[in-house]
Amino acid sequence: MAVAAATTEPLHPPLRKKPLPAGRPREWYVSHNRRLKAMRLAIALLDTGVYQPSSADNSRIRATADRLAIHPPSDTTCRMVRTLIRHGR
Repeated sequence: MAVAAATTEPLHPPLRKKPLPAGRPREWYVSHNRRLKAMRLAIALLDTGVYQPSSADNSRIRATADRLAIHPPSDTTCRMVRTLIRHGR
């Protein structure tokens, strides 16, 4: 019987960060960064088995942010995380 070898190499190379475009209104940058944070948190919650928005209350989302070393999200970002979970199924 063959045994699969465990590897510690990532499946995909890390993405390079590109600078954000200059000249946009400040609100655009705030919104952009909020969407990125919400997406990161939604993915982490889905990876831990949270598939229902009702299971993702603000305290659970903030605990996940703490575990990922992300600043605690605002109520608006928490709502966005629940929306992403709802529509990501």
